[in-house]
Amino acid sequence: MSGQLRIERVVTEGTFALDGGEWSVENNIWLVGDDTDVVIVDAAHAAQPIIDAVGGRHVNAVICTHGHNDHVTVAPELAERLHAPVLLHPGDDVLWKMTHPGEKYWNLEDGQRIAIAGTDIQVIHAPGHSPGSVCLYLPEVGALFSGDTLFSGGPGATGRSFSDFPTIIGSIRDRLFALPEETVVHTGHGDGTTIGTEAPHLAEWIARGN
Repeated sequence: MSGQLRIERVVTEGTFALDGGEWSVENNIWLVGDDTDVVIVDAAHAAQPIIDAVGGRHVNAVICTHGHNDHVTVAPELAERLHAPVLLHPGDDVLWKMTHPGEKYWNLEDGQRIAIAGTDIQVIHAPGHSPGSVCLYLPEVGALFSGDTLFSGGPGATGRSFSDFPTIIGSIRDRLFALPEETVVHTGHGDGTTIGTEAPHLAEWIARGN
């Protein structure tokens, strides 16, 4: 027996860069799997802490929730060192090429299912923070990995290139808030939340406009 599915968090620190600006950020990297196999969600800043957390398990895939540099920093390095494919929605190809020109990835698609630890990760295309942003849903354990689409307290930022506020609101309203209220949201930065906690505030966010 390989054991039950579990979710582990690794936090790394580094720089987010876009539109000529740089910001210091802490990122959440999520490991989803059991004692033998694991999927890595996002590849932020430094490879070694992620590899240490993998701990010799087989890595089925490195899934990038979107193409901003702080979420794909070490994706090619992880792919090489862990012999795993990198998965990214092609809507973020332009962002990927800013960080990793010439490096390859496999395309993620809306509705795609990725098997891990006896269950399936469901890919939800949720553009707005970036054109190719995706969220990853595990219905059997009631977990959502939201990347930078949904946070505790509101949607992800849309003030920079390739982002759009009405689009992210539509993604959250139509795709994420359709999930069960008790769904636990594991975010790309900071603390988590639940769908039921955030859903009542949608009108406030729209009125606020960001």
